[in-house]
Amino acid sequence: MGGPALKPATRKTKPYLPKVTPDLRARARKVLGRLEKAYPDWGPTLEFADPLQLLVATILAAQARDERINEVTRTVVFPKYRTAADYVAVAVSVLERDLKPTGFFRQKTRAVKGAALGIVERFAGEVPRDMEGLTSLPGVGRKTASIVLANAFGVPAIAVDRHVARVAGRLGFTRQEDPDKIEQDLRAVFQQKDWVKTTWNLILHGRRICNPTPKCPACPVIDLCPYPRKTKAPSSASRATLRAPRGRAAARR
Repeated sequence: MGGPALKPATRKTKPYLPKVTPDLRARARKVLGRLEKAYPDWGPTLEFADPLQLLVATILAAQARDERINEVTRTVVFPKYRTAADYVAVAVSVLERDLKPTGFFRQKTRAVKGAALGIVERFAGEVPRDMEGLTSLPGVGRKTASIVLANAFGVPAIAVDRHVARVAGRLGFTRQEDPDKIEQDLRAVFQQKDWVKTTWNLILHGRRICNPTPKCPACPVIDLCPYPRKTKAPSSASRATLRAPRGRAAARR
């Protein structure tokens, strides 16, 4: 076809976090300190006894509640599959049946089998201990790899799930939407020794308080948060209306 060559369209991207200043880092330390006091139970919410179990549980936890995953792994999966070779050897139909209660079981079966095969064929049956090795396994992205590195091997890492992304954005620690870029921003804002603590405190805050519709009046860091659309507690009149019996409320209408 003739005519002048068209220039490729350029997509506008959000700028990276502005220069990390001492003030930003100081606010981050205050936020983390308060969250740590608010969530003294911070830490892994998936049950595991070794790196392979944590890797499998993290894969299964996609789009599922950790409590449900713990129930399935505790009673069905971990007693039956003890090595990566066990996941490789089992028939797909059998593993699908065992993983069905976790949801999206066909995709998870493929991911678990693929990761296990990679571990057996390229890592002598042992879960790799570095980001490059972990992310080379089918079905393992940076979030899953970071969780395994931090909690199974003690390697400082930040894992970005939907809760971390939401909370970090509202607190002004990132302007990004891509998880890998959010991770880089958080690594720049928080001290390396606090990366694991940061991950779990942001996750718990996102689960318990900073929901899609945040519970700002109950937030322990509300005065440190620049989020412009904070929610407010119901007024006394609104609370009275909510508590009023149906007949009384109807009589006033």
